[in-house]
Order: sequence, then C-alpha cells, then structure tokens
Amino acid sequence: MNRRQALKTIGLSPVAATMLLGTSSAVTPAIASSDAKGKIVIVGAGTGGIIALARLHSALKNPDITIIAPNETHIYQPGQVFMAAGLFELEDIVKDNKDFIPDDVEWIKDAVSDFDADNNRVITRSGKEVKYDYLVVATGIGYNYEDIEGLTIDEIGKNGISSVYLNDPEKGTADGGSITWDWFNDIKADAKAGKNPRVICTQPGTPIKCGGAPQKILYLCDDHLRKDGLSADFTFATAKGKLFGLPEIEASLQEVQKGYGNITNKFGHDLKSIDVKNKTAVFKHKYEVQGEYDEDLEEHDMIDKEAEVTMEYDYIHIVPPMGAKGAISRSKLGWLTGTAKGCLEVDRYTLQHRRYKNVFGIGDVCAIPIGKTGGTARHHGPVMVGNLISAMEGKELTEKFDGYTVCPLKTEYGKIILAEFNYDGLAPSFPLDPAVPRYTWWAFDLYMLKPMYWNLMMRGLM
Repeated sequence: MNRRQALKTIGLSPVAATMLLGTSSAVTPAIASSDAKGKIVIVGAGTGGIIALARLHSALKNPDITIIAPNETHIYQPGQVFMAAGLFELEDIVKDNKDFIPDDVEWIKDAVSDFDADNNRVITRSGKEVKYDYLVVATGIGYNYEDIEGLTIDEIGKNGISSVYLNDPEKGTADGGSITWDWFNDIKADAKAGKNPRVICTQPGTPIKCGGAPQKILYLCDDHLRKDGLSADFTFATAKGKLFGLPEIEASLQEVQKGYGNITNKFGHDLKSIDVKNKTAVFKHKYEVQGEYDEDLEEHDMIDKEAEVTMEYDYIHIVPPMGAKGAISRSKLGWLTGTAKGCLEVDRYTLQHRRYKNVFGIGDVCAIPIGKTGGTARHHGPVMVGNLISAMEGKELTEKFDGYTVCPLKTEYGKIILAEFNYDGLAPSFPLDPAVPRYTWWAFDLYMLKPMYWNLMMRGLM
C-alpha cells in the first residue's frame, strides 16, 4: 500500500478522524446533560444548523427542538473545489439530511418567510406559524449573481464562464464543481491548440464563503495546465487590496505566484458587469492618488479615486457577491448597515443577538468580523450551544468565540497552506509553520476532512 492509499484508508475511518481531532485546535468541551426547558426552533439545516441540532439534542435531557429547512439534501461544500480539480464527483459530497435529524425532532420542510422576533415566532413560506422560546438562526448567506449586470445563472457553464460556488441544496444540486472542472479542461484544450487563453478569476468586495476559494481555483487551474507543460494568461481581479490579510500568508502567496510566473494581480477591482457575447468584463476600480504635500504632517494627502476598467477574456471564473438573503435580511434581527447589512446581529464573542437575548446564531449568517467557513461553524457550535443553555438556565453566558477560522489554500495539486487564524492573528493548531505549502495538509483536506465532517462534525462530536 503506497502513501496515497494509506492516507485514504486512514481518512475513511471515523476512529482515525477522532485521533486526529486530539491534535487539532481545541474547542470547548461538550456540555453535560441539562434539565433546561424551552421550545427551541432552529432555522436552517446546512452545516451550522445541523451542528447546532446535534449538540443541543445531546446536551438536553428532554429536548424540545423544531428545525425548519426545505433542503432534504446536505452538501459538503468544501468538496466543490475538489470537484473543480477533478478529484471528487457529486455523489462524494452529498448525503440525505434525514440521516442527521433525530426522529424526536420536528422537521418542518419549508423555508421561513418572516422572522417576528417581537412576538417570538416565525412564519413559514406556506403560512405556518411556529412559536419559540429560543431561536437559533443558521440560514447561511446566499449568492447574488444578479448583482452582476449582464449575467444570468443560465450563462454559468457556457461561453467560457464558470463559478465553483453554483449550488442549490433545496434542489439537491451542486453544479459549480463539475462546471469548473469542464472549464479547466476547456482552457487546457485551447492551450494545447497553441492559443494563449486569457483567463480572469474574480473576487468580490463582500464577505464570501471561504475567502480563499477564488485563489484556489486560480492556482489549481494554472497547475492543471503546468503539469502538461502548458500555460495561459491569468489575471486575478479582486476587490481586496492584497492576496491575504495576514502578512505571513500574504508573503507566502506572493512566492507561490512567482513560481507560476503568469499571474497578474488587479487589486481593487470589483466585477460589476459582463458582456457575455463579446467576452468583456467591467470592473469598478478603487485606488488612491497622491495629493498635495501637508507640511504640518510632513506627508502627502491621499485622494480616493474610482474608475471603470474593461477587460477582455476568453475564460472567466466568477465569485458572486454574497450576503444574507430572504427573510433574515428583511427582519429586525439583521444588521442595519455596512458590508454585514442583513446578516444576523450577534455579539462576536457569545453569538447571542445583541438586542433579542433569546436569539442565537451559528455559521455564515452571523455578522462577525471574520470566519465564513465550516471550521468556523465547528467552533461556533460549542460556544453557541453552551451559551444558549446557560440562557435557558438563567445563568451568565461564559463561553467565548475567539474568531477561529481556517482556510486551506490549495496552491497546487498536492500542496496546501493551512491558514488558521482568529481575532488576534495566526492561530495554528499544529507545531508547523502555517505559511509553508505542504503535502500533509493536502492529504488531510482531501482524504480526512470529509469523513470527519460527516462522522464527527455533523454528529456534534467535534
């Protein structure tokens, strides 16, 4: 058995995953059984909702839990990038949600159309009123493809356009990964034919699910070509001002790009419109120019500027703007201003709503400074559940979320930078330099995280 086969075998074992958990980042221990009473309603059955359900169900002696979610299919969303790389198929990343919802939990297979927090109730799409004593919001964030002028969902997968994010759990579809794998191979075919494809990978200005995903697609596609001695002209057009917020990771990614030698970064470029027929994309470019010299401060004034920049392309991978959608964004529970507008207004440490004290959040819907990943939801779980039960018992909320998130940046086939960080900066779980791309993290991500997700995270065991 070679190293690849051995790692895959280990990765399929929940026991091995448990052993690995012993060396991974610490989380709050499971809560002892509680006699707390109260009607709990969980809205959402993605990663956050199922984690909350599993932990609450095991922590309460007499749980009275209702979960409201229309999706019968559960998607392991990190697997879509591996689909894009040609390493997973759709059946590798989907399961039935019924496998994670206990029989004594009422499951209303519907969506919430109205959050009435003043009256402790929600209204479903079909008009059903559901009362609660405590509410857990786990509705995630949605994709706003419609905010890009000239783009429709139907265009993704055609005319050189792809998006790895394209999925619909309610319909049980996750087309983005397979579409992007086809996109990889279309680019390769053009490169083999002697063309020099112009490829743009975009990243919007809004918070997104897994902030490193746009670069993962960039590097994996480039490496897919490189393995056959081929190349293309890649542009990374990002609304951000740098590759990564942490200087150690930023420096490492700059070295990764130097190794490819065919990537041009366009910082401060946010995709606003696209001409599908003529293959041009228009970006809003924000930048600064030097103004007059201030003798008192002994420095130049910096003046904010904005312009439209048009780029031609042969292929474009689009990461759409994202944000809270639907009922939560229209409700009194949502944040009122800024880039987090519409997302759940929770305390960044306790995950309790700042105004409605019987409401808690978990996962991407939470308006906190960092962390829209499955790893973040995993760390939300024990904190949110611990504080919710304390609230039910009339006790002080003592659990604190430290901002933990993790971004496994795939820099090529077989190597990953495992960027773990929290509100204070880098927070590695292992005694290894987190800025160094390693095969170890690739094997961990490809073979081990998925069984850990299904067998431990979704069971509330980690």
